[in-house]
This record gives sequence, C-alpha cells and structure tokens, in this order.
Amino acid sequence: MVSRLVLVLGDQLSAGLASLKAADKARDVVVMAEVADEAGYVPHHPKKIALIFAAMRKFAVRLRGDGWNVRYARLDDPDNAGSICGELLRRAEETGASEVIATEPGEWRLINALQHCPLKVRLLEDDRFIASHAEFDHWAEGRKALRMEYFYRDMRRKTGLLMEGDTPVGGQWNFDHDNRKPAREEVTHVPIRFEPDDVAEEVLDLVETRFSDNFGTLRPFGFATDRDQALRALRHFVDHALPRFGDYQDAMLDGDRFLYHSLLSAYINIGLLNPMEVCQEVENAYEKGDIPINAAEGFIRQIIGWREYVRGIYFREGADYPTRNKLNHKRKLPNLYWGAETRMRCVAKAVAQTRDEAYAHHIQRLMVTGNFGLLAGIDPGALHEWYLSVYIDAFEWVEAPNTVGMSQFADGGIIASKPYVSSGNYINKMSDHCRHCAYSVTKKTGEGACPFNLLYWHFMDRHRDRFEGNPRMAQMYRTFDRMDADKRETILTEAQGFLDRMDAGEQV
Repeated sequence: MVSRLVLVLGDQLSAGLASLKAADKARDVVVMAEVADEAGYVPHHPKKIALIFAAMRKFAVRLRGDGWNVRYARLDDPDNAGSICGELLRRAEETGASEVIATEPGEWRLINALQHCPLKVRLLEDDRFIASHAEFDHWAEGRKALRMEYFYRDMRRKTGLLMEGDTPVGGQWNFDHDNRKPAREEVTHVPIRFEPDDVAEEVLDLVETRFSDNFGTLRPFGFATDRDQALRALRHFVDHALPRFGDYQDAMLDGDRFLYHSLLSAYINIGLLNPMEVCQEVENAYEKGDIPINAAEGFIRQIIGWREYVRGIYFREGADYPTRNKLNHKRKLPNLYWGAETRMRCVAKAVAQTRDEAYAHHIQRLMVTGNFGLLAGIDPGALHEWYLSVYIDAFEWVEAPNTVGMSQFADGGIIASKPYVSSGNYINKMSDHCRHCAYSVTKKTGEGACPFNLLYWHFMDRHRDRFEGNPRMAQMYRTFDRMDADKRETILTEAQGFLDRMDAGEQV
C-alpha cells in the first residue's frame, strides 16, 4: 500500500530536497509532471521550457536509479491532467494515497494551488536556501530600511565564507568599487556549451512543436540538463572566467553577450547546483590564489547576499507583491521588448540577446531594459511578466523583487533607497553601445538626442513631489532647476513626443 505522494517540481531537482528527505523510499511514490499550467502561465522562452523538461526527465531517471518509485507525466501524455493538482489527484487515484509531501514552491500562485488542492498537502520549507523565512523575518523585524548589505554581512557570518573569525577576509565586506570597469574588447571567455543528448533532443522537438509561437529562439541549445553537466559548467567558469569576473561584472560590449559571467543562475535555481557548493568552489579558488578578492567577494555576494535577500523580501511581503505599482505607471509594454525594431542600440542588443540566449546579465536587465521601462513609465506588472517570460533563470521569488522592487521602484522603496534611473551617460560609460547607435549620447535635445537623456528629466519632473526630498536625488533636481526655462521646456516636450511616437507604434 502506497503511503504518500512526494511532489517534485521542475525547479526542485535536488537529491537533498526537503520532501525527498522526509519521504520513505520503500513506500512513497514520487510524482513529477510536465503540465500545461506551468508551461503556459506566462509565455516562457522556449529554451527555458526545454531546459526544465529535459532536466526533469533526467532527474526522474536518477531517482529511479536510486530506488525511488517515480510516476512521471510528459506534456504529450494523453492522460496528463494539465495541472500539478490534477496530476496529484490522478496519481492518488492510481495508488490509493491520500497525503502529499511537497517542498514549498517558489511562487505564491502555486502555493495557493496546492493549499486548495482537495488532498492533504504538507508543505515543507525549502531548506536549500541559507536563510529560512523565520531567519529573514527576524533580521527584518523593526528595521526602518531593509538594505541588502547588512543582511549579506549576517550571511557571511553564518556561512563563514571569506571570513577570518569575525573579520571579513581582506579587511572589508564589499569590494564593489573594484567591480565597475568598462570592458575591453579583447574578452576571451567562451561559456561552456553542451551538445543535446537524446533526452534533450526529444524535448527540443516537443517544445518546437508546442511552443513555436513563444518569443525566443530554441536552437541552438547548449545548456546543461543534468547535475554532472552543471558541475562541469561551474568548474569551467571558475577556471576560465571568474578571475576577471569581478572587474567587468557591470560592463557591456556590443559584440560580446557573456563577457566573464557564469551563466550558472538557471542551474542553481532549478536545483542542479547547490548555492553553498558554488560559493565554496569560488572560495577555494581564492584561497589557492587563482582569483582576486574582488572577484570572489563580488560573486559570493550575488548568491548569499542578493539571491537570499530577494527571496526573503518576496515571501515576507506576500502574494500581492508582484502587483504593486507605487509610481502609478500605466504605459503598455511597447513592442520593442518583443523584438520590434528600435534605433536605441543598447535596447536592441539586450532584447536580441534575450531572444536568442534566454539570458542577459544583471546590468543589461537593470540599467538598459529596466531603466528604459522606468523612465518611460511602463506598467511594472507588464514588465514583471516580460522578465518572468523571457529569462531562463526567472522564477517569481527571484524575478519579482528584482523587477518590481529593484528595477521599477514599484514597491515604493522597500528594496532600493532611490529609483535606478540614469541618462545615457551611464550606458556610455559601461559599454560601447553608444558608438554604434543612431542616437547621440552627447546630445541632450534636438534631432538625434539620446532618448535616455530626454526621458531621464521627464521622469524626474513628473515625480518631483515624491523624490525631490530624497537626499540622493536632491542634487539632480537642483541641476534641472538651474537650466534655462526654455531648455527645460524643450526637454520635456521632446521626451513626450518620443513617448507619443512609441505609443503610436512608430519605430523609436
């Protein structure tokens, strides 16, 4: 007699998963399912769907080899119920089980679905993360501002990563000032790619048939789809890219899509790699003298600092967090985000890369597509759905705080102390995009003026009441106010003209 069902989701492909640890291999049945509800609640990038399905199929084989009884439903199975709850009900009827053990999903949407499933579902906290919900809430309680830097220091102390007793290695917590170099064009790192095996090829054919209308290029496909490949990708990054990752982690190059970035986030987020093992590999490379401190610290901060922090924010703030819109931005998402032609070189390059690779690094997301969306007043809910759709590493617990909070300031300042807005100067400093652009980054007004320059002041003007008193923004208001009145009027008029043309569907 089957005792219980053990649910394993597509982003829970870890042998040490809480629900597997709590289960009895001799009596319980593992349930895994490729379902239409999860594949289609947003129009996911085809590469993302392919990665998850292929990795799920391989993980199911691994579990069976380890002695688990696994009931697996493929998307094209004619008996597939189409939803996670439906699949659990189907397997309960087959096996006689009446109870489900599940590791807490990373999206409120799916948590709600399981809580309302007409079976007894016991949700276990996902202990693959370093900070529990209770730990994060204890840290956040009573603080006026929930700034990541202070949380990160606690995570360093807890893990012992890059620590000498109670003191950070190198005598300081953060080496970010060393990590803002514009990239040179002699980048030599090429991310490791994996030729699709028979399992991956079968999935690619399925995705090609079922999701051909989704935004994104499916082939070529070179992502790791099992743990062994993911470990090879980790070692390749540490050996070949990490030494220069720190220096150039904020840089962008017109002709290089990856620079020295790891491309490991998707593997960590679906469970093929454990965040601590990744950080320990980086720490070991530093201790052996293979990488500088700014590279080691900068990378580890992204994982035990930022990654853990945004998860804490997502669960602490609750299910309504992705819908927040404190700046009341309502502009619809322009077609340029879906690949329509634009003369803005930086945006065009970021969107084309996203289409082809299902990937863009954090500065492309924050300071190009995110910055433009914020300056233009685009509905943060629409941007949230776009980011969730198009990136291979996007799951709502990590994507929503990055978009709604960090990128769009739609949470009113829970994450960021000021909006991340900039004119074209920042993009010009950190990239070579402006050299090849139809617009001139040095022009503030008139024919060919950079839209980021115009929209920056348009944003500042329309949100003056909210931000003029912000100490980090007051200087910019003083700069604007010192301009000649006619110049201010010209800037605002030309910015509005740009937005009107974009809203009308014209190429901008």
